[in-house]
Amino acid sequence: MWSGILRELKYLRGHKWDLSLVTVVPAFIIVLFSCMFYQGKPDHLPIALIDQDHSALSQTVQKYISQNNTLSIYIQTDNLKEAEQLLNQTRIWGYVLIPPGAEQRLVQAKDAEIAIAFNQSYFSVGNTISSAMLVSTLQATSDFMGSSFLEQKIPFIEAPTPNVKISALYNPGLSYEFYLEPFMIPAILHLLLCCCVAFAVGQEFKFSTQHQWTAGQTRWGALFSKCMTYVVIFTLWTWLWMIWLIEFRGWFTAGSLWLIMLAQILFYSAYAFISATVVLVTGNLAKTFGFIAVYGGSSLSFAGVTLPLNNAPLFTKFWANIIPYTPYAKLQTEQWVIGSPLNISVIPFTVLLFYCLFYFAVASLVLKKKTEG
Repeated sequence: MWSGILRELKYLRGHKWDLSLVTVVPAFIIVLFSCMFYQGKPDHLPIALIDQDHSALSQTVQKYISQNNTLSIYIQTDNLKEAEQLLNQTRIWGYVLIPPGAEQRLVQAKDAEIAIAFNQSYFSVGNTISSAMLVSTLQATSDFMGSSFLEQKIPFIEAPTPNVKISALYNPGLSYEFYLEPFMIPAILHLLLCCCVAFAVGQEFKFSTQHQWTAGQTRWGALFSKCMTYVVIFTLWTWLWMIWLIEFRGWFTAGSLWLIMLAQILFYSAYAFISATVVLVTGNLAKTFGFIAVYGGSSLSFAGVTLPLNNAPLFTKFWANIIPYTPYAKLQTEQWVIGSPLNISVIPFTVLLFYCLFYFAVASLVLKKKTEG
């Protein structure tokens, strides 16, 4: 096995483009996404405040919106068409409309008819800005009714009032860095690993060096050593990125770090063996890369990370359950973010182990048949 690993490392050292795929490109991906999500979440998103009431209520709403770090009042106007033009030009992300007579209707226990509109075509930003505008507006109306109106109209009464506490668990800051980056890095690196393994295996048959590759070792040993060379490289890159995220950025692991690290080895191994299986079966690198693009490229979308699988079509659920990324994403969430008991994460860990054993066995059988032929 060691001879196979040294042979692969010697090949990488002698081919600069292949070497760059396991050194420069992973480093670039990690730096790129670390910088992209470094801020945590978007803030000071520009909106418009359409004040057609010009009342004390309007001033209170303006104050609360200004105090919200997520929002920034790009323009304050009474012209709805002007705000809609800015929204269509994507110069603002939404607006709060305070129509004429809003304050009078509110103090008469009627609907103030305050309206909120936002750009939902950018899903994440749309959700962020809509929540911020809604919270600021509700806080403003509550403060206005309590401090500016009812306090002056109703005598003081010592009466208990209901309080509702809302808590965002596991990611209270709603940070994109802690939500998306731990999924994005493995999702991209496993695609790169698949390409490297497919090319490494495919070129042995392209240049008819398969017998040199398997000489002096068993066929399964040759396959294992070649795949594990890339698995180790990309796993080390992932661990280096985790050191940055945990030690320097402060995103601690709530559960077992060791289980996450072991799962990453199985995760990359599963995709390495899948890629080797496909290129051995097809004997065509172009077809293999096409399969990788579809099978591996859909991982992030079909794993229930960015798009929910609840009430999803049968095909979507089927596809989600035949990709190794799904159990890995589940295990990573359970152990990194939630801190679930280890027995809960045994199931996705076992599924990853099954993927590794199954595809390694299939790849070994196909390799044996091709080398014997």
